[in-house]
Amino acid sequence: MASSFRPEQARVPPAVQLPAPPISQFKIGLCQLSVTADKARNIAHARKAIEEAAGKGAKLVVLPEIWNGPYSNDSFPVYAEDIDAGSNASPSTAMLSEVARALKITIIGGSIPERCGDKLYNTCCVFDTDGKLKAKHRKIHLFDIDIPGKITFQESKTLTAGETPTVVDTEVGRIGIGICYDIRFQELAMLYAARGAHLICYPGAFNMTTGPLHWELLQRARAADNQLYVATCSPARDAGAGYIAWGHSTLVGPFGEVLVTTEHEEAIVMADIDYTAIEQRRSFLPLEKQRRGDLYQLVDVLRLNS
Repeated sequence: MASSFRPEQARVPPAVQLPAPPISQFKIGLCQLSVTADKARNIAHARKAIEEAAGKGAKLVVLPEIWNGPYSNDSFPVYAEDIDAGSNASPSTAMLSEVARALKITIIGGSIPERCGDKLYNTCCVFDTDGKLKAKHRKIHLFDIDIPGKITFQESKTLTAGETPTVVDTEVGRIGIGICYDIRFQELAMLYAARGAHLICYPGAFNMTTGPLHWELLQRARAADNQLYVATCSPARDAGAGYIAWGHSTLVGPFGEVLVTTEHEEAIVMADIDYTAIEQRRSFLPLEKQRRGDLYQLVDVLRLNS
């Protein structure tokens, strides 16, 4: 009976086997940073936090969404950098490359506004231990919401949506990247799991309305549904800012359990990741073998057409 359910057809193309990571156990550091209007200060401050996390043993360091300037449509064009034009045009990513190489760590570089031609993107850069840019994720789902009396924001007023899901092989495993609002779309996380991700990193700045309701809930759902690790990194809260971040940077394990979190103040959150827990949890709940490919499918359009 079970074979007639066709679980292997629930993912199109079929899900790839979870790859053996270069290392199974390591420390991750989530840098919940305060952000000001002073870009040079923000860059120097982020570097100091990365160095502190590495000093505590982190092999993977994650920064927040929009850490080099204020989160606002007015600020995005001012703080935007042409990442592809080199270090002089992008001091924020130049710093990330330099410190990754110097400390021999992998960096998920939060996000910064990226200028490319006449377009702006909300972009996360991933650097390896040699300081090489391994991947660039442009936020796929733009944050356009309107909760009357609470919060209204439209990233689409200034930003352009990315068009490519991002999975990158690093020295600390295969990592899927999403930015903030991307976490609300379970299809993206399912796609990353089907591509063999061990961990999904979501730099994000949830707000004071949706943060208390959904921030932890969504992280735990993405981790539990896909039986992998989920890490998030928020800016620290600034009650005087135009956009007030919720904070609460967190690491969630493959059973949906919160392994470590923090409050809203500036912090460097350290935690241990053990990828052997993924296979263990998947053996407890063998969801991959129980899916109903005869009833539903998730189609990875780019993989299918490549």
